[in-house]
Amino acid sequence: MIEYIVKIKNREGLHTRPAAMLVKITSKFKSDIFLSRGGFSVNAKSIIGVMTLAAEHNSELTVRLEGDDEAIALIEVLEFFESGFAA
Repeated sequence: MIEYIVKIKNREGLHTRPAAMLVKITSKFKSDIFLSRGGFSVNAKSIIGVMTLAAEHNSELTVRLEGDDEAIALIEVLEFFESGFAA
């Protein structure tokens, strides 16, 4: 299991378009991937779950990954957050 804290750099926050992009990224992996904020955890492969986090600019999320491809998945997820949600 890997846990990592990411910060929302995009001024618009984790709105619908980047949430859908994140789900597309996480769904490629077999590992379980969860996002947490304020004690609330959601499946990062669920658009509804990701949207319920209401993660605005500068908020922090904990990414938790568990599975055979967790290291590779973490790299892609981190690249996505670091880019400010660039495609």
